[in-house]
Amino acid sequence: MIANEQNKSGSEITVGLDIGTTKLCALVAANDYSTKTLKILGFGIIESEGLNRGVVVNIDRTVKSIKAAVQQAEQQSGIKIEEVVVGIAGDHIESFQTSGIVGISNPTREISKSDVDRLLEDTRNFAIPADRTILHIIPQEFIIDGQDGIHDPVGMSGVRMEAKVHIVTGLTTAITNIHRCIERTGLRVKKIVLEPLASSQAILTPEEKEVGVALIDIGGGTTDIAIFEEDIIRYTAVFGVAGKQVTDDIRKVLGIVASQAERIKREYGHCFEDSIMKDEIIMIPGIAGRKPMEISKRQLCRIIQPRMEEIFEFALAEIRKSGYEHKLGAGVVITGGNSLIRGADELASAVFDMPVKIGYPSGMTYTGLATEVESPVYSTAVGLALLGLDGSGTYVETIDHSILENRINQVSTAQEAEKTAKEQNEETDSKDSINKSEKKEKTEKSSVFKKIKNFFEEL
Repeated sequence: MIANEQNKSGSEITVGLDIGTTKLCALVAANDYSTKTLKILGFGIIESEGLNRGVVVNIDRTVKSIKAAVQQAEQQSGIKIEEVVVGIAGDHIESFQTSGIVGISNPTREISKSDVDRLLEDTRNFAIPADRTILHIIPQEFIIDGQDGIHDPVGMSGVRMEAKVHIVTGLTTAITNIHRCIERTGLRVKKIVLEPLASSQAILTPEEKEVGVALIDIGGGTTDIAIFEEDIIRYTAVFGVAGKQVTDDIRKVLGIVASQAERIKREYGHCFEDSIMKDEIIMIPGIAGRKPMEISKRQLCRIIQPRMEEIFEFALAEIRKSGYEHKLGAGVVITGGNSLIRGADELASAVFDMPVKIGYPSGMTYTGLATEVESPVYSTAVGLALLGLDGSGTYVETIDHSILENRINQVSTAQEAEKTAKEQNEETDSKDSINKSEKKEKTEKSSVFKKIKNFFEEL
C-alpha cells in the first residue's frame, strides 16, 4: 500500500486525510498487532485553502494544500504515501432511516454473510435524487421472522430477514470534487468517511456508545453530530455554523484581520463568562500604523459566547430531532479545535443540561508521536487512520469512483435536458409573444383604417 512498509515492519500502515475548512491534516499511523498499539509515525498540518463549509470551491488551491500536508507527513514519517482515507463533511450531507427485506433461500435456512450483504444491497435500491450518492449504509437492527433486536444474524436460522438501516448521502458533485483533488495529487482514495464517524472512532469508548452519547465535533466550517446508543450509531447531522463564524464575529466587531482574530480567539478566548477567574487587558496591534487597541477578556467573551451558544443550541435541536435526547446516559462529548476555547464544556453543559466533556483521541494505546496528536484538533485525522486499518469500521463503505462518474454524468444529462427544455419553452414563449404582437399591430392598423374610411363616408 505504502512503500511496502507493511511487509518490512509486520504492521499495517494507514493514512488519514482530514480536509477541513480551516486546516488540512495528513496523519500516518501503523497498527502493531504484537503490542496492540497504534504508532503515530508522522503528520502534516497546514492552513487549508479552497474550501468553504467543508465543500471544495477551488480545486487548484485544495490540491496545493493537500500536497503540502502530505509532503510534511512523508518527511516526518519517512514513508511514501500512495493511498489515503479521506474525511468528508459539509451541510450537503443528509441522512435518513429505511428498511429492506429478503428471503432466505438456503435449504438449511441458516443465514450467511452473503444473505446479509444481499439484504444491505437491497436497501441501497431506495430511491434517492440523481444528484446524491450513498456514503454509508449502517445497520440499526435485523428482524428474523418477526423477532427484532438482532445485531448479528449470521449463523441464525430463519425464512425471512429484515433490516432497519441508517443511510448517509452526500451531494455527488461535492464527493467527486474531493476524489478529483486527491487524484490530482497522485494519491488514491481508499475510503471516504463521514467525519463525525471518524472522530467517534478515535474518541468514544465502547461503554459510552452502549449507554448513549452524542458527539459534537466543532470544526472550522461545519459542526458535525453523531449519536450512539446500544453501541450503534443512530443519528448523524452536519450544519454550517462553526468556528469560522466565531472568528468572523471577533474580526467584524474589533475591525481587525482574520489571522489576528483567530490568534486572539485561541490565546485569550473564553465562551463562558463565569469561567474567567482573572480579567486582563489584551493589547491588539493597530493596522497600518494605527494605535494599538485594548480589550478585556470579559469584553472578548461577550463577542464569542453568543455564537458558541448558538452552535450548541443548533446541536441541541438536532439531538431533539433524533429522538434520543433522553437516552444519552453518557451525555455529550465535544471535540474539534473550537472545543478548546476556554469554558466551552461549561457553556455546553448549561445549554444541554447534561454532563459534557471534551473529547481527546484515546481509542487505542499510542506510541511514537502520541503527545503531539493528543488534541481535539486531531480527532478526525486519528479516526480516519483507525478506519483505514483492516477490520476497522465494518459499516464504512468504499465508494467506487466509477459510480461517482456515472452519477455525475446522470446529473449533467438531467441538467442539460432541463436547460434544453427551458430554452425550448423560452423560444416558444418568444414566438407566441411575437405572434401576439404582430396580431395586435395588425388589429390596431385595421382599426385605424376603418376609422378613416368611416370618416370619409360620413363626409
